[in-house]
Amino acid sequence: TGPQLNAQLEGWLSQVQSTKRPARAIIAPHAGYTYCGSCAAHAYKQVDPNITRKIFILGPSHHVPLSRCALSSVDIYRTPLYDLRIDQKIYGELWKTGMFERMSLQTDEDEHSIEMHLPYTAKAMESHKDEFTIIPVLVGALSESKEQEFGKLFSKYLADPSNLFVVSSDFCHWGQRFRYSYYDESQGEIYRSIEHLDKM
Repeated sequence: TGPQLNAQLEGWLSQVQSTKRPARAIIAPHAGYTYCGSCAAHAYKQVDPNITRKIFILGPSHHVPLSRCALSSVDIYRTPLYDLRIDQKIYGELWKTGMFERMSLQTDEDEHSIEMHLPYTAKAMESHKDEFTIIPVLVGALSESKEQEFGKLFSKYLADPSNLFVVSSDFCHWGQRFRYSYYDESQGEIYRSIEHLDKM
Protein backbone atom coordinates (compact mmCIF):
# COMPACT_ATOMS: atom_id res chain seq x y z
CA THR A 1 0.00 0.00 0.00
CA GLY A 2 1.00 3.64 -0.34
CA PRO A 3 1.50 4.28 3.40
CA GLN A 4 3.57 1.09 3.81
CA LEU A 5 5.78 1.95 0.84
CA ASN A 6 6.15 5.53 2.05
CA ALA A 7 7.25 4.33 5.50
CA GLN A 8 9.70 1.88 3.96
CA LEU A 9 11.29 4.55 1.74
CA GLU A 10 11.44 7.03 4.63
CA GLY A 11 13.15 4.39 6.77
CA TRP A 12 15.90 3.75 4.24
CA LEU A 13 16.40 7.44 3.43
CA SER A 14 16.62 8.36 7.13
CA GLN A 15 19.66 6.11 7.53
CA VAL A 16 21.67 7.90 4.82
CA GLN A 17 23.45 11.25 4.75
CA SER A 18 23.22 13.66 1.83
CA THR A 19 26.91 14.25 1.19
CA LYS A 20 27.00 14.88 -2.57
CA ARG A 21 24.00 17.18 -3.08
CA PRO A 22 22.93 18.27 -5.51
CA ALA A 23 23.55 15.23 -7.70
CA ARG A 24 23.33 15.74 -11.46
CA ALA A 25 23.19 12.01 -12.15
CA ILE A 26 22.72 8.94 -9.98
CA ILE A 27 23.12 5.22 -10.62
CA ALA A 28 20.73 3.06 -8.63
CA PRO A 29 19.66 -0.60 -8.73
CA HIS A 30 16.32 -1.85 -10.01
CA ALA A 31 15.98 -5.14 -8.15
CA GLY A 32 13.13 -5.58 -5.67
CA TYR A 33 13.29 -3.21 -2.71
CA THR A 34 13.90 -6.15 -0.38
CA TYR A 35 17.26 -6.59 -2.10
CA CYS A 36 18.23 -3.04 -2.99
CA GLY A 37 15.97 -0.54 -1.22
CA SER A 38 18.61 0.51 1.29
CA CYS A 39 21.26 0.73 -1.44
CA ALA A 40 19.08 2.94 -3.66
CA ALA A 41 18.56 5.31 -0.71
CA HIS A 42 22.23 6.33 -0.94
CA ALA A 43 21.62 7.59 -4.48
CA TYR A 44 18.23 9.21 -3.96
CA LYS A 45 19.34 11.05 -0.81
CA GLN A 46 21.63 13.13 -3.07
CA VAL A 47 18.69 14.46 -5.14
CA ASP A 48 17.87 18.11 -4.39
CA PRO A 49 14.15 18.74 -5.04
CA ASN A 50 14.70 22.51 -4.77
CA ILE A 51 16.75 22.47 -7.99
CA THR A 52 15.53 19.44 -9.95
CA ARG A 53 12.75 20.04 -12.48
CA LYS A 54 13.20 17.29 -15.06
CA ILE A 55 14.25 13.71 -14.32
CA PHE A 56 15.51 11.46 -17.10
CA ILE A 57 15.15 7.80 -16.07
CA LEU A 58 17.23 5.49 -18.28
CA GLY A 59 16.49 1.79 -17.83
CA PRO A 60 17.77 -1.23 -19.78
CA SER A 61 15.30 -3.33 -21.76
CA HIS A 62 14.78 -6.79 -20.26
CA HIS A 63 11.76 -8.04 -22.22
CA VAL A 64 12.01 -6.84 -25.82
CA PRO A 65 14.93 -6.83 -28.23
CA LEU A 66 15.81 -3.21 -28.88
CA SER A 67 18.73 -1.78 -30.86
CA ARG A 68 17.80 1.82 -30.07
CA CYS A 69 16.09 3.62 -27.21
CA ALA A 70 12.32 3.78 -26.74
CA LEU A 71 9.88 6.29 -25.30
CA SER A 72 6.69 5.57 -23.39
CA SER A 73 3.31 5.94 -25.07
CA VAL A 74 1.55 7.22 -21.93
CA ASP A 75 1.31 10.67 -20.32
CA ILE A 76 1.58 9.71 -16.66
CA TYR A 77 2.99 6.92 -14.53
CA ARG A 78 0.93 6.03 -11.47
CA THR A 79 2.74 5.21 -8.23
CA PRO A 80 1.30 4.33 -4.79
CA LEU A 81 2.53 7.77 -3.62
CA TYR A 82 1.27 10.04 -6.43
CA ASP A 83 1.22 10.26 -10.23
CA LEU A 84 4.35 11.29 -12.15
CA ARG A 85 3.88 13.36 -15.30
CA ILE A 86 5.90 12.52 -18.40
CA ASP A 87 7.39 15.62 -20.05
CA GLN A 88 5.68 15.70 -23.45
CA LYS A 89 7.73 18.70 -24.63
CA ILE A 90 11.03 16.86 -24.13
CA TYR A 91 9.48 13.69 -25.56
CA GLY A 92 8.54 15.69 -28.66
CA GLU A 93 12.12 16.95 -29.02
CA LEU A 94 13.52 13.43 -28.67
CA TRP A 95 10.96 11.91 -31.05
CA LYS A 96 11.80 14.47 -33.76
CA THR A 97 15.39 13.18 -33.91
CA GLY A 98 14.17 9.89 -35.44
CA MET A 99 16.43 7.99 -33.04
CA PHE A 100 13.67 6.54 -30.85
CA GLU A 101 11.01 3.85 -30.98
CA ARG A 102 7.74 3.84 -29.01
CA MET A 103 7.22 1.29 -26.26
CA SER A 104 3.98 -0.61 -26.44
CA LEU A 105 1.83 -0.34 -23.34
CA GLN A 106 2.55 -4.02 -22.62
CA THR A 107 6.32 -3.48 -22.82
CA ASP A 108 6.03 -0.43 -20.59
CA GLU A 109 4.00 -2.33 -17.98
CA ASP A 110 6.29 -5.39 -18.09
CA GLU A 111 9.58 -3.49 -17.74
CA HIS A 112 10.82 -3.14 -14.17
CA SER A 113 14.05 -1.23 -14.81
CA ILE A 114 12.19 2.08 -14.99
CA GLU A 115 9.26 1.13 -12.75
CA MET A 116 11.40 0.42 -9.68
CA HIS A 117 12.67 4.02 -9.73
CA LEU A 118 9.26 5.67 -9.80
CA PRO A 119 8.39 5.45 -6.06
CA TYR A 120 11.88 6.61 -5.05
CA THR A 121 11.66 9.48 -7.54
CA ALA A 122 8.26 10.43 -6.12
CA LYS A 123 9.58 10.27 -2.56
CA ALA A 124 12.73 12.27 -3.28
CA MET A 125 10.68 14.98 -5.01
CA GLU A 126 7.56 15.02 -2.81
CA SER A 127 8.20 18.53 -1.45
CA HIS A 128 7.97 19.82 -5.06
CA LYS A 129 5.63 17.21 -6.48
CA ASP A 130 3.78 19.55 -8.83
CA GLU A 131 6.95 21.21 -10.12
CA PHE A 132 8.79 18.45 -11.97
CA THR A 133 8.35 16.02 -14.85
CA ILE A 134 9.98 12.74 -15.80
CA ILE A 135 11.47 11.53 -19.07
CA PRO A 136 11.54 7.70 -19.00
CA VAL A 137 13.78 6.14 -21.67
CA LEU A 138 14.07 2.40 -22.31
CA VAL A 139 17.62 1.65 -23.46
CA GLY A 140 18.32 -1.18 -25.87
CA ALA A 141 21.52 -3.07 -26.69
CA LEU A 142 23.29 -0.15 -28.35
CA SER A 143 26.26 -0.39 -30.67
CA GLU A 144 29.25 1.76 -29.81
CA SER A 145 28.32 4.28 -32.49
CA LYS A 146 24.72 4.44 -31.21
CA GLU A 147 26.02 4.95 -27.66
CA GLN A 148 27.95 7.97 -28.92
CA GLU A 149 24.92 9.33 -30.79
CA PHE A 150 22.66 9.04 -27.76
CA GLY A 151 25.40 10.39 -25.50
CA LYS A 152 25.71 13.47 -27.69
CA LEU A 153 21.93 13.91 -27.77
CA PHE A 154 21.52 13.63 -24.00
CA SER A 155 24.58 15.78 -23.23
CA LYS A 156 22.67 19.01 -23.90
CA TYR A 157 20.07 17.98 -21.32
CA LEU A 158 22.75 16.93 -18.84
CA ALA A 159 24.30 20.40 -19.17
CA ASP A 160 21.17 21.93 -17.60
CA PRO A 161 21.59 21.93 -13.79
CA SER A 162 17.82 21.59 -13.29
CA ASN A 163 17.89 18.18 -15.01
CA LEU A 164 18.72 14.96 -13.17
CA PHE A 165 19.69 11.68 -14.83
CA VAL A 166 18.76 8.43 -13.08
CA VAL A 167 20.63 5.47 -14.54
CA SER A 168 18.93 2.19 -13.67
CA SER A 169 21.37 -0.68 -13.19
CA ASP A 170 21.40 -4.38 -12.43
CA PHE A 171 24.72 -3.83 -10.65
CA CYS A 172 25.32 -7.55 -10.29
CA HIS A 173 23.37 -10.67 -11.06
CA TRP A 174 24.37 -13.03 -8.29
CA GLY A 175 24.35 -16.79 -8.52
CA GLN A 176 25.00 -19.72 -10.80
CA ARG A 177 22.03 -19.15 -13.09
CA PHE A 178 23.56 -15.80 -14.14
CA ARG A 179 27.04 -17.32 -14.47
CA TYR A 180 28.28 -14.86 -11.87
CA SER A 181 31.95 -15.37 -11.01
CA TYR A 182 32.94 -14.23 -7.55
CA TYR A 183 36.00 -12.09 -6.93
CA ASP A 184 38.89 -14.38 -6.02
CA GLU A 185 40.98 -12.34 -3.57
CA SER A 186 43.86 -14.84 -3.82
CA GLN A 187 44.62 -13.35 -7.25
CA GLY A 188 45.32 -9.90 -5.72
CA GLU A 189 43.71 -6.70 -7.00
CA ILE A 190 40.39 -7.09 -8.84
CA TYR A 191 41.93 -6.37 -12.23
CA ARG A 192 44.33 -9.30 -11.65
CA SER A 193 41.38 -11.55 -10.83
CA ILE A 194 39.67 -10.48 -14.07
CA GLU A 195 42.88 -11.08 -16.05
CA HIS A 196 43.09 -14.55 -14.47
CA LEU A 197 39.50 -15.34 -15.52
CA ASP A 198 40.31 -14.17 -19.07
CA LYS A 199 43.15 -16.69 -19.26
CA MET A 200 41.19 -19.68 -17.96
